[in-house]
Amino acid sequence: MKRYLILFVALLLPLEVFAITADEVMKKSQAAFLYQGKDFKARVMMKLVSRGGQERVREMTMLRKNFGEAGGDQKYFIYFFQPADVKDMTFMVYKYPKKDDDRWLFVPAINMVRRIAAQDKRSSFVGSDFTYEDISGRDIEDDTHALIKEEKLGAKDCYVIKSTPKAADVDYSYKLSWIDKTTLLPLKEEYSDGKAEQYRIFSADEIKDVKGFPTITKRTMKNLQSGHSTQVTYIKTDYNIGVEDSLFTERFLKQPPRKWIE
Repeated sequence: MKRYLILFVALLLPLEVFAITADEVMKKSQAAFLYQGKDFKARVMMKLVSRGGQERVREMTMLRKNFGEAGGDQKYFIYFFQPADVKDMTFMVYKYPKKDDDRWLFVPAINMVRRIAAQDKRSSFVGSDFTYEDISGRDIEDDTHALIKEEKLGAKDCYVIKSTPKAADVDYSYKLSWIDKTTLLPLKEEYSDGKAEQYRIFSADEIKDVKGFPTITKRTMKNLQSGHSTQVTYIKTDYNIGVEDSLFTERFLKQPPRKWIE
């Protein structure tokens, strides 16, 4: 009887009570996109394509480990194999909620570990169309989010979220995100500048199931102003492999363990 009473009361409530908010969508999307599994490893091919079609390829291994729940602390470690100008270069991120991340870059040519300043987070990541912030993700609370509509993107039902930066330290005035209602992964993002003109577009080009986790294995970022684009493909992907905490240290920035980067 109690069960039927609860159901009756629920039916009387307005539909808005059950509506998901934009903040909830973005939190769930962040968890699906950046926090799946306890840890993560991928062999990555990054192709930089100029307006004229010339290509440069960067090959790297990326590792990530969560420290806490989704939305909490994370650490990232990236090792570069090629080309020659970035070979043996490493990049490390300590990601924190609600405060600036710590980022380091080891440059083997000068045998120096360089701290990346917080204000450089929107700079290009090794010449690509992705920024340093794109690699580890932007804090949800840095933006104001609004659910502006729901629509299909191809065959996928999506939430469309408008995210407006709270501070003026970014190079876009707002971002539109198409979030898949089923996987909660971002299928498309459009960045607009101060004139409300699109200048960068992100697209999820391929999604595969890896150990039960829907994973974007191919993605593209296009700069509409320069005509340059960056295509990222995960060649090998794995979750929950037991990445050790000790990997994320300055010592291993200079001499990363082969078992983790190969």
